Amino acid sequence: MSPARRALVLLLALAFVAAMIVALSASPQEASASPDSARAAIDQGATPSLAGAPLREAAAASDAVPRDVAAAPDAPKPHVVWKRIPFGPRRRNQMAAYSKRHYGVAAWRLTGPRVIVEHFTGGTSFSAAWNTFASDAKHLGEYPGTCAHFIIDTDGTIYQLVPLWIRCRHAMGMNWSAFGIEHVGRSDAAVMGNAREAASSYALTLWLVQRFRLQVRNVIGHAETLMSPYHVEHVAADRCQTHSDFSHGDMRTYRSRLKHLAYRHHVPVGPPPTWVDSGC
Repeated sequence: MSPARRALVLLLALAFVAAMIVALSASPQEASASPDSARAAIDQGATPSLAGAPLREAAAASDAVPRDVAAAPDAPKPHVVWKRIPFGPRRRNQMAAYSKRHYGVAAWRLTGPRVIVEHFTGGTSFSAAWNTFASDAKHLGEYPGTCAHFIIDTDGTIYQLVPLWIRCRHAMGMNWSAFGIEHVGRSDAAVMGNAREAASSYALTLWLVQRFRLQVRNVIGHAETLMSPYHVEHVAADRCQTHSDFSHGDMRTYRSRLKHLAYRHHVPVGPPPTWVDSGC
């Protein structure tokens, strides 16, 4: 090959290499984008070009569940054993009359509940508590007799006594808006220190919170009723009446443990408690 032809071939080869370099430098940036940069573009509302489609698919696969969509509450309903107490027309009329005296409106149905009140029975047997509630004997000189929606026995068995749409007389000033849960035992410590009874209590309470969309701050002890914004009492002599079961200190522990269980089951807990000064 002559020197002139050899020089021409070399120039053509150099020109080809230069053209390839220019072409490569002009390629879309999406071709070298990382999955993280593609995901960031999607998150910022950008619409990646078709060249980034495989990367968008990879990003979508890694974010199969949108990060801004909360998981649905899934607290299971614990096993409940029905052990009904008599609550026929006579007792319903008594509850309506009681509600008229104490809350200003004659009603025996529990509508729009907002509170759960925790109690202990003061005894050591389920049967004694059940018999007391079933008897419909006068309490503090008036009808109806006391009752609660549930009693939790020391072995963890949950008994339901009345339907959830019935008002039970279990806490002065609260019955118009509250479920009552009794625990067999003589103290807060006896109940909360019993692993099976406490576990059933948290499970039942959380299920009620979930089902009726209550707030954990409105899960209160009997001793806290006067501090509740839902406390209503029209009878002057009873306005400051309460009990000592499930004290404020013990209920702070109870609500803390309940919150941990709520987080595990994606149940909203609501804002911190708001207490009122009853003046009592």
